[in-house]
Amino acid sequence: MIKSGDPVEQTKRLKYMNLVANAVMLQNVVDLTGVLNAVAGEGYPVTKELVGRLSPYIRDHIRRFGQYVLDMDEMPEPLGLEALKLGL
Repeated sequence: MIKSGDPVEQTKRLKYMNLVANAVMLQNVVDLTGVLNAVAGEGYPVTKELVGRLSPYIRDHIRRFGQYVLDMDEMPEPLGLEALKLGL
């Protein structure tokens, strides 16, 4: 809910909500890639069709518009980006 009638404050709030949503989606992509690589490492086929049915915009159990408590002294783990190896 945007409580302020100030258009500048409303724009800031909307941008912050989008930033949170984008950060959640980025983390979901990292998590999904790790899981899919682990599944592929166990010998299960990971195809373009399978990956194409997944979405990083998972909304279950996410408080997109909720309150988040951030510990700015705690450093997050590196993302550990790795390419997804697709079996064609």
